[in-house]
Amino acid sequence: MQVTEQIDARRAWTVGALAGVAALILGSLAFYDAVYRGFVWQYFWGPVYADANNAVCAVHSGGASELVYDQLACQQATTAGRIVAEPGYTLVSEVGYMIVLLFGLVGVLQLLRNLDVGRDRGMFFSLVPFMLFGGALRVVEDANDAVPEGATQAIAYPWNTLIISPIIYFTVFFVTLASLLVTLRLRNEGYVETYVRPMAAVGSAVFLLSFGYLVALALTADYVEFYPQVLLSVVAIATLLAGGLYLGVDRLSPRINAGTGLIGLVVLWGHAIDGVANVIAADWLGALGVNAIYSPKHPANAFIINTAETVLPTSVLTALGSSWPFLLVKLVVALSVVWIFDREIFDESPRYALLLLTAIVAVGLGPGTRDMIRATFGI
Repeated sequence: MQVTEQIDARRAWTVGALAGVAALILGSLAFYDAVYRGFVWQYFWGPVYADANNAVCAVHSGGASELVYDQLACQQATTAGRIVAEPGYTLVSEVGYMIVLLFGLVGVLQLLRNLDVGRDRGMFFSLVPFMLFGGALRVVEDANDAVPEGATQAIAYPWNTLIISPIIYFTVFFVTLASLLVTLRLRNEGYVETYVRPMAAVGSAVFLLSFGYLVALALTADYVEFYPQVLLSVVAIATLLAGGLYLGVDRLSPRINAGTGLIGLVVLWGHAIDGVANVIAADWLGALGVNAIYSPKHPANAFIINTAETVLPTSVLTALGSSWPFLLVKLVVALSVVWIFDREIFDESPRYALLLLTAIVAVGLGPGTRDMIRATFGI
């Protein structure tokens, strides 16, 4: 009965995925302006297309996409009522990506069941290096965009779209999946006792390759700098905050950490990296000797910062900046997640619990790593 239910679940997921893709394709053909231009292109493909070509925005007109490299021209196109897409995220795109993520998690759950893996906590820890890899790989594209005018990009369009959000999530997923399949094969054939350590080694290797490429650029290219103090500051502060919060909670209320154990520490650390990287990039780079300005790309982050600038007194903003509430929110949410995932959840469905925690860490550690490394290399 259980096998039949799993087969039915896989079929239902496959049918749902195909139906969703078919609906977008048929809708784009039947209602081109409303579905494709006004939804798919404006909120999803247009931002990727503009980002891949390092444009300020892209404008869809007359059935074709036009790249625009002037901010004023983009504003004029928007005022004129044309379909304009800018690099980055919007509320519509973030909601869309969240739906895809949740649906994708169901599919990954079915895949893990089919492979008979994902019930042990070792797999969670083996995936952490791949999250770091995703953030570093995204900075490789940032460096690719920073190439001066007239110089040849190392990764030209359309190949650079593979390492631009959100497509980069699929790229990292397939690299991770390939690593899992290979290491499982090695285990099954008796070359290794467990797939966990080899998989973590692969993730660490691809991360170091990406980071090493950026270091090489910093040493050889004029448009890439290297500020190790940014990297050290983010990692040190995030580690102190996450470790202090974890140990404090463990002493005051041990039951909060009882379910997740050390996984809870990783959850706190991953989101602390994201929060601290945003605070330093937004308000403290000057104090670290970095002459650069970064603005939030996510609507939620921008909303928290704008609210802080409106609500907090000028003296607080002058002393601490306006982005620290984002860090506070990240830590509160991460601690709430640790609290929710108690022992009962792991006992009832360990595979699903570990998969959800992996996704929760990834949406914090991946972007946080990107922001941290990007500021480290002044890109």
